[in-house]
Amino acid sequence: MRGPHVSDLTVGHIRTIMNQAYPPALAESWDKVGLICGDPEEPVRRVALALDCTQEVADRAVELGVDMLIIHHPLLLRGVTSVAADEPKGRVIHTLIRGGVALFSAHTNADSARPGVNDKLAELVGITPGRPIAPRYLDALDKWGVHVLEKDAHQVKRALFDAGAGEIGEYTECAFEINGTGQFRPVGEADPTEGEVGELFRDSELRVEFVAPRRLRSHLLTVLRAVHPYEEPAFDVVELPATDDLDTAYGLGRVGQLPEPMRLADFVQQVADQLPATVWGVRATGDPDQMVSTVAVSSGSGDSFLDDVRRLGVDVYVTSDLRHHPVDEYLRAGGPAVVDTAHWASEFPWTSQVRDLLAAQAPEVSVEVLTIRTDPWTMSATPGR
Repeated sequence: MRGPHVSDLTVGHIRTIMNQAYPPALAESWDKVGLICGDPEEPVRRVALALDCTQEVADRAVELGVDMLIIHHPLLLRGVTSVAADEPKGRVIHTLIRGGVALFSAHTNADSARPGVNDKLAELVGITPGRPIAPRYLDALDKWGVHVLEKDAHQVKRALFDAGAGEIGEYTECAFEINGTGQFRPVGEADPTEGEVGELFRDSELRVEFVAPRRLRSHLLTVLRAVHPYEEPAFDVVELPATDDLDTAYGLGRVGQLPEPMRLADFVQQVADQLPATVWGVRATGDPDQMVSTVAVSSGSGDSFLDDVRRLGVDVYVTSDLRHHPVDEYLRAGGPAVVDTAHWASEFPWTSQVRDLLAAQAPEVSVEVLTIRTDPWTMSATPGR
């Protein structure tokens, strides 16, 4: 039985709080974040937090009578064709729905957010989180140049402006036009709107220049191709340099300085002591007596950043899920020391960040971090003596 109604907040309200803290626009293109199951209109009195929604976690959430479960790793990240109750993921979904538990995920958007998963990891290993390894700019701009006949310019501009182009501060429909003469000769199977196949066509054209958020590039391209009368519109897109402070920019990973240089061996022990315990702890490369000061971290699987870290000139890189060959090649190329942690251990501390967020913005809701260790590795061994 659930307790009496003590909160006017709904699943939708909690989703809004999470999306404001961890903007979905920061998620990687392949990611699947947001509400996985649940009714946004249902009230929320109790929230549980976990890194993964395993069956054990789902059962525990129902047992506790929570209304919403917030996780980091999306349950349905990889495509499924069935959520039947006799399939592993389907069983989880059925357990939650029957138990009245909404499920929400903040994944790579939480990794890139400030503060986010990487900031928490940076603080735990002993550095003040600075610049990302891979910056992301939500307000990054493109400058577009679109060529169009004067008679068609209004409808093309109108469609692009309606799609979000041409906004600068408190001004909308911002554009600059340049008169010129365009020409083309249609050949082969061309189906020109103007001119004839095989004949050179020349006419007065406008070059319409405007800025637009980079995140809208794909959408604007679709709109342009749909509204432009030409079979093959002439246009170009130039990325404008970001003006954000790199040290506070969104993005994956963090780089920072230790308060004082320390031996690599002592730093590795510090990482092991500060992260949640797993059965196999941490492993590392490098000279134990090397003094380290500049540290890069990347929560979760971070071997895709090995080359970036090497170029950043850090002393040591802390991440998870490292593989033999990428690390071997990275070290041969002169890469700095590496500390390899359990994936779960590098990201689970984020749940305390979400707990504090909800305590501040939804104090009437009870929030509990589920301490179930969802690290899949449950045994380790070393050679017997």
